[in-house]
Amino acid sequence: MKLADKRGLETDVYQPAEDSHLLATTASERIDDGDFVLEVGTGSGYVVETIADETGARAIGSDLNPHACERARDRGLEAVRADLLTPFAASTFDAVVFNPPYLPTDPDNEWDDWMEHALSGGESGREVIDRFLTDVGRVLSPDGVVLLLVSSLTGVEEVVERAGEEGFSAVAVADESFPYETLTVLELVR
Repeated sequence: MKLADKRGLETDVYQPAEDSHLLATTASERIDDGDFVLEVGTGSGYVVETIADETGARAIGSDLNPHACERARDRGLEAVRADLLTPFAASTFDAVVFNPPYLPTDPDNEWDDWMEHALSGGESGREVIDRFLTDVGRVLSPDGVVLLLVSSLTGVEEVVERAGEEGFSAVAVADESFPYETLTVLELVR
């Protein structure tokens, strides 16, 4: 790949920010060596790499964005191109972590590029989260756990309620406040 192409790749792939750091730190504290972990929406691969390095767990990333998968593979990580959980077998993972697209976006003002897919959670900010919650129970092992990052912009209580509708109990295990939002990591178990 040409150098110019690699620089362009950085603008097509979500780069680690405060949300990524909070999720990576929290997941690393809660995941055990020997666990099989999936990070949905891996972006640059930062979270899945941190989990693998800090815990010794086998961790793979998935992303709809082919540039994100390429970036993660460039870091030496296992990455699968996937729309959320579609290609994964039932009862496969001990943990699933997800920093979803959660920004509420006016459908009339959306743009059509890979960063939109990484950021836009639709009108409520929960459209991608709702799709994820509908299917994540299928890929979890019987004692599996979900670590889901949610923003106050999206509505934490609404996500907790939706998780309950899918048979999960949810507890906030970490949060961090910023001038524009509070980020919360929810732990979901059945």
